[in-house]
Amino acid sequence: MSDRHDRSVTGIVTDVQHFSIHDGPGIRTTVFLKGCNLRCFWCHNPETLKMKSELQYFPDRCIACGACVPPCPTGAHAIVDGRHEFDRALCTACGACAPTCFARALVMAGETRTAGEIVDEVARDRAFYETSGGGVTLSGGEPLLQPDFTEAVLAGCLELGISTAIETAANVAWHVIERALPVTKLVMMDIKSADSEAHRSATGVPNERVLANARRIAEYGVPMIVRTPIVPGVNDDEASIAGIAAFLAELPTAVTYELLRFHMMAEAKYAALGLVCRAAGLEPPTHETMQRLTRVARDAGVTVHSA
Repeated sequence: MSDRHDRSVTGIVTDVQHFSIHDGPGIRTTVFLKGCNLRCFWCHNPETLKMKSELQYFPDRCIACGACVPPCPTGAHAIVDGRHEFDRALCTACGACAPTCFARALVMAGETRTAGEIVDEVARDRAFYETSGGGVTLSGGEPLLQPDFTEAVLAGCLELGISTAIETAANVAWHVIERALPVTKLVMMDIKSADSEAHRSATGVPNERVLANARRIAEYGVPMIVRTPIVPGVNDDEASIAGIAAFLAELPTAVTYELLRFHMMAEAKYAALGLVCRAAGLEPPTHETMQRLTRVARDAGVTVHSA
């Protein structure tokens, strides 16, 4: 793999989150990459969907200081009657305004960084990984849409003795996944539905490739956690979870199954990108629903964790 140890490989990163406890075992650093080829209407990281940098504008943070006006080459920012006005149609996401905004009302989503920079940043917290059994997790978006960068970061971390994990929807060609597996100690993948049409309706794509890749990952032997976000109206019924659990029970190696309680805490991020949040107002599943679905999955013979 020619790029596996290349620290100069670049990728587009939205965030590096330190001291994460929800993206794998122990204390972890989670690196969020840009780009996703699913369009789940409940996505809580909309800033990672597009494979390019974007400007987020949070009007509630704005103090109308006007510092963003001079550097903008297209006139997208203006102060009118003491108020900041932003014309998104004029914005090219060049990012010139963001460094001037001390209130962080203007924030770039997506920064080009090298694999070496990310590995060095991740390595700063090695002591916490060693004492907690943690490591680094590459998430997104879909990290496997940036395969060279993903492989280089994982390989660099592994060389330093840092345990590695990826969070993926596995909706990519098998050869892309196969490249990453030798430098991945844990795969956490989503399966939203075992029914292809239901999967297409919820995410925009069918699930045949997702399920086929899940089988091949299990055959490869890398430890795997399969996750299902429980979304009302999508998969919060017993038949949906029974279908996924039955599929998992037939895999050649045992996997851990996690049921994740849907939440909608990303409405402000949608607004900051000029997007409509299609899951706005959707209530999360009740505790009773989560318990019931957990029992359904366990009855199928899989090991289940419910969050």
